[in-house]
Amino acid sequence: MKYYTKIIRTVSFVIFSVTLFSNCQLTKEKPVKKFPNFIFIMSDDHAAQALSCYGSELNLTPNLDKIANEGIRFDNAFCTNSICTPSRATVLTGKYSHKNGVYHLVNIISDSLVTYPKLLQEAGYYTGVIGKWHLHTEPKGFNYWKVMIEQGEYHDPHFCEKGKGWSNEEEAGTQYKGYVTDITTDFGIDFLRNRPKDQPFCLLLHFKAPHDDWDHSKKYDTLYENIRIPEPTNLLDDYSNRGEAIKRCTQKIGQNHTYYEDETGHLTGETREKEQYQVYVKKYLRCVASIDENIGRVLKYLEKNNLKENTIVMYTSDQGFFLGEHGLYDKRFMYEESLRIPFIVSYPKEIKPGSVNTDIVTNVDFAETFLDYAGINIPDDMQGQSLRPLFKGQTPIDWPRAMYYRYWMHGAHFNVAAHYGIRTKDYKLIFYYGQKLNDDYDDELFPTGHWHYEGNYVVDNTPEWELFDLKKDPHEMNNVYQNPKYAQIVKQLKSELAGLKEKYEDTDINYPKMKDIVREYKD
Repeated sequence: MKYYTKIIRTVSFVIFSVTLFSNCQLTKEKPVKKFPNFIFIMSDDHAAQALSCYGSELNLTPNLDKIANEGIRFDNAFCTNSICTPSRATVLTGKYSHKNGVYHLVNIISDSLVTYPKLLQEAGYYTGVIGKWHLHTEPKGFNYWKVMIEQGEYHDPHFCEKGKGWSNEEEAGTQYKGYVTDITTDFGIDFLRNRPKDQPFCLLLHFKAPHDDWDHSKKYDTLYENIRIPEPTNLLDDYSNRGEAIKRCTQKIGQNHTYYEDETGHLTGETREKEQYQVYVKKYLRCVASIDENIGRVLKYLEKNNLKENTIVMYTSDQGFFLGEHGLYDKRFMYEESLRIPFIVSYPKEIKPGSVNTDIVTNVDFAETFLDYAGINIPDDMQGQSLRPLFKGQTPIDWPRAMYYRYWMHGAHFNVAAHYGIRTKDYKLIFYYGQKLNDDYDDELFPTGHWHYEGNYVVDNTPEWELFDLKKDPHEMNNVYQNPKYAQIVKQLKSELAGLKEKYEDTDINYPKMKDIVREYKD
C-alpha cells in the first residue's frame, strides 16, 4: 500500500511540475501587454513661434522644451481648420470638418460620433478631460470630466463636473477662486492622483490660455515690463502683391481686441501700431508663461510617481496664431503662422531624445496615433494615419507629401473669407471661394455682441487664388499665382488639390453653386 501511495505521489509531483513548467513557458511566450498611458495637453491659440524649442525670439518655455528635448519635435505639424471648435472635433474624431459635422464655432458635436476617448474607454482605459471643452454638449467617452462651458473665464472660473449636472450656460457649475491655468492643472493632477491604479489612463488636459483677451496671472504682471519684444519683420505689411482677402480682414493690430486706447491713444501712425503690438504680445506671452509653469508641475508629478517611463506626453495647440506677422493677430487664414501648430511628444520607451521630424503631419492624425499605441483597430472612416512610425524615426514610403486645409466660417468674425488649399513642403496654393455655403449660422448671428466692430460683415466676395513659393518666400509676402514662371506649378498643385479633396471626400455635393465657382475660376 505504501508502495502504491509512493507511486501516486511521484506521478502527481511530475504532473504538477510539468503543468507549472508549461504555465511558466506560456507566460514567457505570451507576456501580458502593458499599454502606455496618455496625457494630451492642448492650449488654445498657442503659436509655435512662442515656444523656445521652436527657436522663439520672443520668450522662453523651459518645461515645454523639456518635452521636446526628451522626445520629438514636429516642424511641419498643421491644423486642418484654424478655429477652436472644429479643430477640437477633428482631434477627437480623426476626421475633417466636413466628415464630423463641426464646421464652425456654433456647431454641436454629435454624441453618436466615434471618438478615440470612447474607443479607449471601451478597451479598458480610464479616460478624462479637464479644462476647456467648447463643443457645446456634455462630454462623452470619459470616465471623468471637469470642464468650462464655452470659453470660460480667466479669473475665478466656473467648471461643470461629471455627476453634478451639465448646462450650456457660460457660468454654470461651481466657481473656483484663482487663475484658470493654475486651477485646470490642479484638477488634472487630482485626476492622476485619484485614478484607478490598475488601469491605463488617458487624460486630456485643455488650457484656456492664451486665447483672447489674454488676461494673465497677477504673478506675471511685471514680466517683460522693461523689455521691447522683437517685432516681426512684416509687422507693418502693406499687403502689396497679395490678394484682396487679407486686405479686407479686420484682425489687424490696432483694431478690435488690440485697440488699446488707454495705453496707446496718445500716439499716432506707425508709432502707435508698434506700441499696440508691444501691449498685445506681452499680454499673450504672460499667459504662455503660466502654461509653461504648470506643465512643469505635471511633468514633476509623473517623475515623482514613476509614471514617466510608460506615459506618452503630447503637447499641441488647437491652431496657430498671428503674433503681429502681416500686422495680424488671431488665426483662420491658411497663412503659415495660423496654419502651423506646435507638436512635441515624449515617450522614453520609443522616442529617441532630441528627435526632430520634418514630415507633414496634421491634427487629423492624432486620434489614430492613440488607438495604435493602445492596440485598438483604427476605424476605416478615420482620415489620418498613426504617427507611431515617425515617433520611432521611420517615415513610411507612402507618407503624405501634402496636406489639405479648409476654413468654412465665411465673413463671420473679422470678415475672413472662406477658403481651402494645399500645402507641400515647397509651395502653398490657396483658393478663396468667398461664399457662405452652410446655413448653420445666421448673418444676424455673426457678427454679434463684441463682434460689432466697424468693417466686420458677411458678404460674398469675388473668388481669387494665392500661390506662395515657401522656399524663396517663407514669410508669404509675394503672391506668384499670376507669374508665368509658376504656370506649371499652379497646374500641378491644382491637380493635387483636386486629388486631396477626392481623397478626403470633400466633394461639395451639398453646395451646387461651388461647381460653377470652381469651373469659372479653375484656370
